Amino acid sequence: MAVIGITGGISTGKSTLCACLREIVPKAKFFDADHAARQLVDLDPEVKTEIRCEFGNAIFSADQGLNREKLRHIVFGNAAKRRALEQILHPRIRRQWSTEAETHRNSPDFFFADIPLLYETGGERLCDRVVVVACSNKIQLRWLMERMSLERSATEQMINSQMPLEEKIGRADHVVWNNGARTVLADQARCLVALWQKQSWTKT
Repeated sequence: MAVIGITGGISTGKSTLCACLREIVPKAKFFDADHAARQLVDLDPEVKTEIRCEFGNAIFSADQGLNREKLRHIVFGNAAKRRALEQILHPRIRRQWSTEAETHRNSPDFFFADIPLLYETGGERLCDRVVVVACSNKIQLRWLMERMSLERSATEQMINSQMPLEEKIGRADHVVWNNGARTVLADQARCLVALWQKQSWTKT
């Protein structure tokens, strides 16, 4: 069955769309890149060592836990440091989800890969279709400020550090709009699933 990439901007509703899809196609397999990144940082000694070499001991607490807030402040204020972190994490994440996706291709069920930086890492080439979750800039700002408890300037910096949402929309196979209630997003998800279930999946 198909490998579907789910991407979009930060705080546009990717996780909410995946939650809707889980309800619609409960047998589907899901991969969450953010969760994979957290596991790498918490459980992989090699990753911890590389992060420590790049960012120093100050971003770790006394019990050797990563201070994610401090790291986030560094990478969103310094493009070179952000790229360095991505070079540590993203090749490992890509190997993990691409292996899972290929293993799953002979399954009768969908495989959904929630990858925030899908286009930035070239991951769209591994997908049969890509869905971009989009919303207005005003709503994205509000959701991110509430989620991260950030000031507007810091929120705008985080959004601007990513590929413009408009560019992702232009490259997508499907776009779902998440300006309204969850029920509206769920309706769009049901329409997409119905469309995909009618299609023949030949990787191009």
